[in-house]
Amino acid sequence: MLCNLCPRNCNAQRLENQGFGFCKMPENPVLARADIHKWEEPCISGEKGTGAIFFSGCSLKCCFCQNYPISHENKGEIITTERLVEIIKELENKGVHTIDFVNPTHFSHIIIDALNKYKPKIPIVYNSSGYDSVETLKNFEGLIDVYLPDLKYFGSEKSSQYARCPDYFEKAASAVLEMYRQQPKTEFKDGIIQKGLIIRHLVLPKNIDESKNILLWIKNNLPESTYISIMSQYTPYGNISKFKELNRKLTTAEYQKVVDFFLDLGLKNGFMQEKTSAQTDFIPDFDLTGVK
Repeated sequence: MLCNLCPRNCNAQRLENQGFGFCKMPENPVLARADIHKWEEPCISGEKGTGAIFFSGCSLKCCFCQNYPISHENKGEIITTERLVEIIKELENKGVHTIDFVNPTHFSHIIIDALNKYKPKIPIVYNSSGYDSVETLKNFEGLIDVYLPDLKYFGSEKSSQYARCPDYFEKAASAVLEMYRQQPKTEFKDGIIQKGLIIRHLVLPKNIDESKNILLWIKNNLPESTYISIMSQYTPYGNISKFKELNRKLTTAEYQKVVDFFLDLGLKNGFMQEKTSAQTDFIPDFDLTGVK
């Protein structure tokens, strides 16, 4: 396939078992883990957990990625579409509340095929970096119940430095609006989200203005009832030696400034994190659990 699934528009020839393009992934999906995961937002994980399917490779590749071994180093195993369908069924049968496709962008074509073959009775979550193509997202309409995108950066300077992606916000903002168009109403059942949009934002050290600008954009472009997950879990990780500001954890004061700004804007629905979430202990083991 000639791939233009993400906004990088590599037009790269992705072969069945050999990766090219920015993501360095083949046409067939590569998975690093597929198992019960209890550390997403409470309305996604609940008590029983979500069935998290971690895809390897990435269309964004932030230098500080908490999943660096799979996003940059491509750790994982190639599977077929048929095996992905089986994995979805296996996780559903474990009694999880939701199915969580983690970092799915560059395997959108396979996920669409899998969901057309089998759509579970529990909600499907599309958990991405936000760097998604509107054209690709339109192909998911009717298949994705919950969109869980990041809005990582506002300014092109930061997105260029941290992810070699100067057009990040332009593309991510358009993607979020398309996600909202598809799922404009957030619905819950017994505390578990069934449909809707939750925007995630990871607060970075010495980047408070970036966070404020993102919240302001949400305020000005989406309903004030939009659900936003403001994350404090940043942990120094990955390839960050060039960026001194990233070589430490977020301070309580930095995080509180962002939370206060959220409240000052009159935004109504937010998920906040405790500082204890900023630990590498919460990073899953990418040991191929549930893949084979």
